[in-house]
Amino acid sequence: MTESTFIHRFEPAISAGSPPLLLLHGTGGDENDLLGLGKMISPGSALLSPRGRVLEHGMPRFFRRLAEGIFDEDDVRRRALELDDFVSGARTQYGIAAPVAVGFSNGANIAAALLLLQPEVLAGAILLRAMVPLSDPPTADLAGKPILLLSGQTDPIVPPGNSAKLAALLAQAGASVTHRVLPAGHQLSQADVTLARDWIGKVDAKAA
Repeated sequence: MTESTFIHRFEPAISAGSPPLLLLHGTGGDENDLLGLGKMISPGSALLSPRGRVLEHGMPRFFRRLAEGIFDEDDVRRRALELDDFVSGARTQYGIAAPVAVGFSNGANIAAALLLLQPEVLAGAILLRAMVPLSDPPTADLAGKPILLLSGQTDPIVPPGNSAKLAALLAQAGASVTHRVLPAGHQLSQADVTLARDWIGKVDAKAA
């Protein structure tokens, strides 16, 4: 077992034209959490779903935090590189293309960090309730990379200004960002599923 090995689930594609999805759960989730969401968003896609390797009071996460909304940024950087290694190995093992990340909360934050630190590893991302993961990120080249950012208007964890800052940061790096603020809190709603499904369908159509 290598340092970058993650407990994970993999489900092969059932439609050749659908992009693989990298499913990244929130705090306390595991490799099974977002499989249903992935199937609702893109029914034909291969699904790669790792379990976060950091434990906070016994709950899996993808990186350490010092307090709610305050991240251990050294750990963010290290864990993003570990996840990059895992995805690269899984692509070889399972014969899949660069995936579109679908991350919720902590999973969305590590996906955002991946985009900024290792931009080539992802084909795009759906970031659900994401925050800015790094206070001083490197200059990334995300030219044309499609990103959907869905925020909650009454989210008690992610301040509206923070998600807007993340959208601007990704756009400045060249990504094609769609940012929608929904009448919701931190939890996901049916609107998240519908918007994500419609968005990935349009991304598919452009790639075809």
